[in-house]
Amino acid sequence: METIIKILSQELSSPESHIENVIRLLDEGNTLPFIARYRKELHGGMDDTKLRTLQDRLQYLRNLDARRQEVKTSIENQGKLTEELAAAIDAALTLAEVEDLYRPYKQKRRTRATVAKEKGLEPLALQLLEQSPDLPLPEELAKAYIDAEKGVETVEDALAGASDIIAEMVSDDADIRKSLRMLANVKGAAISKAAKEDEDSVYRLYYDFAQPLNKLQSHQVLALNRGEREGFLKVKLDNPRDLAMDRLYKRVVKPGSSATALVRAACEDSYDRLIEPSVERELRSALTDEANEAAIANFALNLKPLLMQPPVRGFVTMGLDPGYRMGCKVAVVDATGKVLDTAVVYPTYGEKQKNEAIVKLSAMCRKHGVRHIAIGNGTASRETEAMAAEMIKNLPGVGYAIVNEAGASVYSASKLAAEEFPQFDVNLRSAVSIARRLQDPLAELVKIDPKAIGVGQYQHDMPEKRLDEALGGVVEDCVNAVGVDVNTASASLLRQVAGLTASTAKNIVTYREENGAFTTRKQILKVPKLGPKAFEQCAGFLRVPESKQVLDNTAVHPESYAAAETLLTLCGYEMKDVAAGQIKELPGRVEQLGWADAAARCGVGEPTLRDMVKELLKPGRDPRDELPAPILRTDVLEMKDLKPGMILKGTVRNVIDFGVFVDIGVHQDGLVHISKVCNKFIKHPSEVVAVGDVVNVVVLDVDEKKKRISLSMRDVKEAK
Repeated sequence: METIIKILSQELSSPESHIENVIRLLDEGNTLPFIARYRKELHGGMDDTKLRTLQDRLQYLRNLDARRQEVKTSIENQGKLTEELAAAIDAALTLAEVEDLYRPYKQKRRTRATVAKEKGLEPLALQLLEQSPDLPLPEELAKAYIDAEKGVETVEDALAGASDIIAEMVSDDADIRKSLRMLANVKGAAISKAAKEDEDSVYRLYYDFAQPLNKLQSHQVLALNRGEREGFLKVKLDNPRDLAMDRLYKRVVKPGSSATALVRAACEDSYDRLIEPSVERELRSALTDEANEAAIANFALNLKPLLMQPPVRGFVTMGLDPGYRMGCKVAVVDATGKVLDTAVVYPTYGEKQKNEAIVKLSAMCRKHGVRHIAIGNGTASRETEAMAAEMIKNLPGVGYAIVNEAGASVYSASKLAAEEFPQFDVNLRSAVSIARRLQDPLAELVKIDPKAIGVGQYQHDMPEKRLDEALGGVVEDCVNAVGVDVNTASASLLRQVAGLTASTAKNIVTYREENGAFTTRKQILKVPKLGPKAFEQCAGFLRVPESKQVLDNTAVHPESYAAAETLLTLCGYEMKDVAAGQIKELPGRVEQLGWADAAARCGVGEPTLRDMVKELLKPGRDPRDELPAPILRTDVLEMKDLKPGMILKGTVRNVIDFGVFVDIGVHQDGLVHISKVCNKFIKHPSEVVAVGDVVNVVVLDVDEKKKRISLSMRDVKEAK
């Protein structure tokens, strides 16, 4: 464990004491959101992302340690474990290095070398591999091993078998494999060609492609893999054979022996038949693993700001799920998301039907006091947007927003949606979801499998378990960062709260349905199967606005209520002042006392005290309200209206390795290439922008035929 702590301390640039504390907290069953928020003194204020990295690496290092022990036990059972080998296994830093060391002792399928060993040729191979200067001619040595009963009928048979054994021994040498793998990684290249001539596809960019492995981007790796899998590309790694053979000769071949030429030939056979194909598989697997991790990290990076988009609360909202054949599905929901009305209109069927749709929807807007219209960005979105823009000319104060509808159809056909809206058709459920996404993106999107939300690249190629873990962690972090109203949250939202499971989340909903709204946090302990440990983990993230105890509607944990009351007393306030919002001078008064001294007198750490002060200043605050609100539009823009040089305001929809997709109010998102994001060099667009950001862009080029829009963020000033 000490070694693991040292490694994590170096990798994360954190004191060993902090690492040790986090490991202990995790092993005690504490959740990451709880550790991140309420145990800052023990880890120095690591954020959720750093803590999840620590958790992932801890699991890897523990698995590595377990594998080391398995390998040593296996070799020891064979009676072949030496002190040097044990030390080498203990010093291995990756699973690949451990497997390299284990390779000579691993039970193999029958190979040419094992067959040769069965024929008794291993002593001959060892003699030849030694290459002593006074060694007799190999042909002379081989005569002693001729045995027709064993299938060694000639000198040539004996030498061929010995060469096979040498080739495998060279291939099994851990140092050799590591050296040649590193060489290929530094000097090798990925090459792809078209699998079929004159066949166009989205992989045309890779029809004559070559890139050094150490410069290969993760999206390129994933594109090559998919293109190969779909039959459009032939991919191979071009490894530097001459350099590899030079290294191999220096390590294995000894000049001046009668066996030198034979060993040299065995090295060539070893490389061509055993090492090179194996190294290529290992490198491609490693490249894929790294690309998958990068893509998953990119997906998680985009998912967080999408989930944390500011809610558009307090307004009656109309959701429009566009469509051609089935028409446009309509749902009106009140400020709390309750469905008030539904309909289906057919604005794409012709001018008459469009006008009928406008009349019908206008009447619904006036009847229910609709202020915002949320339009899904899928099929027929452009026509539906045009209809909405025409309609709201006669509806003062009404605006519309294009909402990412990815995953809405998945949700509407789910068991969860059927339970929530048994009375509605599948198509109408998606309209409700679209309306609610504008009102509270987080509360609605947690109902959907994160993979279906569509802010990644190649997410359907990712290892499903790893992707689910990473994205699930992002959802959990977002939900707990915002906090959840225990009296209005759905079971889907509650299950993302630290310490709660699907079962206890449902039990909370059932309890409030049977007993009415919760009036205190303590009452949550009465929920069946929700014990003290679960309460400790979840309490700080659950809000009870109806409680007379104002702290129940903040992120102050119940364990710190006494500290909060002490703080208020020290600063000359009472709890009623918090409820009345009359403690604006609290930070200044704490400053006068001194943060460290005040924390000590309250019996908490300084980080906890600072968080407490923020919460007392704004009970029930939502961190999302501090972010820029979504753009609400009143008119429609078409691709034909775009001209190079136009400056527009848009919303970032996706951030990927090579650029940023921006919604500028036309049906097709425009692409800002990474080179056009800003005036400085960046490795990834996420260094500058995030999903949901509102940005200014200038139109560079429009290709209506291919439906491509090129934009620049960098050149906006020059275009003004």
